[in-house]
Amino acid sequence: MRIGGGSAVAVVVVFLVARVFGVDISGLVGGGGGGGGGAAGGGAPAGPPATAQPPAGPDPEAEQIDFIKFVMKDIQDTFAGLYQQANKPYRRAQLYVFRDEIDTRCGRSSSAIGPFYCPGDENAYVDLSFFRDLKQRFKAPGLFAQAYVLAHEMGHHLQTLEGGSAGKRAGGDRRSKSKSKNDASVRQELQADCYAGVWGHSADARKVVEVGDLEAALAAATAIGDDRLQQQAGRRVNPETFTHGTSAQRVRWFRRGFETGQLEACDTFSVEEP
Repeated sequence: MRIGGGSAVAVVVVFLVARVFGVDISGLVGGGGGGGGGAAGGGAPAGPPATAQPPAGPDPEAEQIDFIKFVMKDIQDTFAGLYQQANKPYRRAQLYVFRDEIDTRCGRSSSAIGPFYCPGDENAYVDLSFFRDLKQRFKAPGLFAQAYVLAHEMGHHLQTLEGGSAGKRAGGDRRSKSKSKNDASVRQELQADCYAGVWGHSADARKVVEVGDLEAALAAATAIGDDRLQQQAGRRVNPETFTHGTSAQRVRWFRRGFETGQLEACDTFSVEEP
């Protein structure tokens, strides 16, 4: 999910508490408040840290944090390598974890919106309980399903590096004629899915992907399609309100990136129907 202009689109309800990439935000645990955050990669926190003392004993989320650390580095190393091959500069984003609420340059955001990327500060934001929901509520287990979500958010970072808003991209004239008022958002999200697939292609080539991992990512893409989420909520499926694309679209574009391994294959804005 990408957030810009002070607005956000709700996808799933989640909350998160952790520390990330060697930055101690354990003071957030048990504080009951929001606004704290920790940055992946050693950056400064996006919100003021809480002051409570860290709990005693081992961190129950340490294994999850280690996995996120590994995956985020691998995703950005992959994209940086592709940019280097194209003789283009790559700026690394940071991933923040937070609880309840956090201040970003896209406005104050809550955990209720799920994982998101803010182009204003070029940071991604996520909570660990989303991965639990991905497994239990959306029936998309497996570490690679979680990695897909992280790679999707970094796909939005690539969009920022490539020129910002969807309105500057190819296909703008066609979008204005679209039957869907949210067509630009859908195309943007599907492109991020495709970029996630490009990372998956690289991971597969390097034997990082194991048997069943692709299926896990496809299951995650299926689980969070707009049509599937509307059905689960007991609502009528209404394409006019789609913001991320159907399950079938999300699977198709992720698979396209996975099979081609080419960022150029992810132009969702120049096709008639994504």
